[in-house]
Amino acid sequence: MPHSTRSSSTSAPCRLERRASPLLTCTLLLIGLAASFAVLASEMPRAAAWPLALAALAYGAWLAWCEARKPAGELVIAADGGAMIDGRQVDAISVRWRGPAAFVQWRDDDGRRCRHVFLPDTLPAARRRELRLAAPAARPARRAASMAP
Repeated sequence: MPHSTRSSSTSAPCRLERRASPLLTCTLLLIGLAASFAVLASEMPRAAAWPLALAALAYGAWLAWCEARKPAGELVIAADGGAMIDGRQVDAISVRWRGPAAFVQWRDDDGRRCRHVFLPDTLPAARRRELRLAAPAARPARRAASMAP
């Protein structure tokens, strides 16, 4: 394609701001609240239901608090597929899409898996398209044997 807009040698890197998503924070709170109501609405004995409902609510609040206090940063995906998070090179970056939500995973310097969720409130449509174009291509699944050995 001679007139293609995507060229690996001349493309500028994709720079995205990573920040906590208020939509995800509220969703985690609502899931914790719904879980506590579900436990109370079940036929579980009340002596066990109340502590479990409080635990579900507390866990949902803890997850929302952890999401809300995530530090802001920057994700840079180069045209060659290399990626940097907050100025440090990372390995094994992958982007998975679920509708308008992008789930980015990578390995840090210690080999741990790290994740960030980009929802529509933190990544507008134009930036989602830029990420979709800059993301490294997904590796195909290994071909399974067609016959038993």
